[in-house]
Amino acid sequence: MSTSKLLRGTFILTVGVMLSRILGLIYVIPFYQLVGEQGGALYGYGYVPYQIFISLATGGLPLAVSKFVSKYNALEEYRIGYTLFRSGLRLMIITGVVSCLVLYTIAPWIAPFVIDERTNVNSIDDVVTVIRAVSFALIIVPVMSLIRGFFQGHESMGPTALSQVVEQIVRIAFLLIGCYIVLRVLQGSLVTAVSVATFAAFVGAIGGLAILLWYWWKRKPHLDNLLKRDRGQVALSLKEMYKELFFYAAPFVFVGLAMPLYQLVDQFTFNHAMANIGLGKISEHAYSVFNMWAQKIVIIPVTLATSFSLTLIPTITKAYVERDRKSLRKYLNQTFQVLMFLTLPAVAGMAVLAGPVYAAFYSYDPLGEQVLRWYAPTAILFALFSVTAAVLQGINQQRFSVVSLTLGLLVKLSLNTFLITKFATIGAILATMLGYFVSVAFNLWIIKKYTNYRYRFVIRRTIFMAMLTALMSVFAAIVQMLLKSVLHYHGGTAESIVIVAITALIGAAVYFFFSDRSGLLVSLFGNRFAFLQRRKEKKAM
Repeated sequence: MSTSKLLRGTFILTVGVMLSRILGLIYVIPFYQLVGEQGGALYGYGYVPYQIFISLATGGLPLAVSKFVSKYNALEEYRIGYTLFRSGLRLMIITGVVSCLVLYTIAPWIAPFVIDERTNVNSIDDVVTVIRAVSFALIIVPVMSLIRGFFQGHESMGPTALSQVVEQIVRIAFLLIGCYIVLRVLQGSLVTAVSVATFAAFVGAIGGLAILLWYWWKRKPHLDNLLKRDRGQVALSLKEMYKELFFYAAPFVFVGLAMPLYQLVDQFTFNHAMANIGLGKISEHAYSVFNMWAQKIVIIPVTLATSFSLTLIPTITKAYVERDRKSLRKYLNQTFQVLMFLTLPAVAGMAVLAGPVYAAFYSYDPLGEQVLRWYAPTAILFALFSVTAAVLQGINQQRFSVVSLTLGLLVKLSLNTFLITKFATIGAILATMLGYFVSVAFNLWIIKKYTNYRYRFVIRRTIFMAMLTALMSVFAAIVQMLLKSVLHYHGGTAESIVIVAITALIGAAVYFFFSDRSGLLVSLFGNRFAFLQRRKEKKAM
């Protein structure tokens, strides 16, 4: 595969993923206006079990299949990848149907763990209905994941990127239109509307699958020609193929499960713990704020930071395999620095502007402001966990990702109820932070152990970035205070958007100005910001 084609394919796939995630973020604004906190909580009750089932059924499958197919295509053994694909399709159909039936069947068993009778908001039957509505998507998504991986293995990223975007567009359109019709036109119940919203995952999957089938029909002649050129010198049984495929996929499955499993712990413990301290009547409102609405905002800087940082993972893998310790240290330094450079100011800005940010997305809510301010720092841990797990994959120590995730989940599970009874909603956030902290610390220790990497330089740079972030936060706080005074701020959506936009722009300008003046920008991003250096030199002349 040529370098230009690799870069083009990576760019297409990255753009597709980013567009898909942006769409997945934007829709929550009108969705919130339609269903509110109660509907958001109910939607989360259905979606978290679905995410776990879909991760188990397909987690890591596109990457694993693409790696498998690409490997044997490079050997001109095209029929091996095609044989796995045909067998895998049958397996994914069976897996999808079985997963759907299992989730549909156990919904009445899951629901009582979620709902406490003292909450008096959503009922057990409501939760059962929503979980069953989303279960149908499990029939299609595993098949879609396999086809995406097969195309990626043939160095074709367009089908995956376009199908992801179309899947999101169809899902969101069906979700919003369906909810609007049920609630505003037919005057239906909130449970019916949220069931339509979760069933939208099935409809979106049909849209994504349709795109993939169209690509398959279009490229079938090319794939047939490849089979004619098959060398036929390697023979693998299906058992050997699946064993190799599982070896590739397993680490991605566990890393992908991290956030849904943390959310599942909250889903099973939060309402009961809140009811135990006399807060049962507001527990579902608090749950939706914490585990649905605020979480969507917190994920924004995580997506941005990890997208930039993970581009360096292939070079880390290459340096490790070649035992080039100097290059490995350099790439690790750059990976961690870029991550912290992008995440720290985003997290600080989110914490400073917590009230207006939450109001800009949804509506003003004192609890939403408090939760977002406390929840924002977890973005750093989310990003570090993703990147350190990817580094472990790069240095062929991915098995430790499973250990670190297990340790973190045990911390979350053991402390969640206790901390909620002490600090209410904030307690659930603290338990999440402690769990991820343990996982990240373990990952960092394993990286140090197997690469002999030392963190002193990165720690010094992180402290410097934290100082710049603190300086930015002071400017942002002052600007926010002035704008609130001028606008006579009362939590309105329009004025919140104005405050967030202006304060964020000024804060970012301050952060990048001092990063440039200190030489940090050029140090991290090299020639990408060389024009800034030339501009300073011209001024000096």
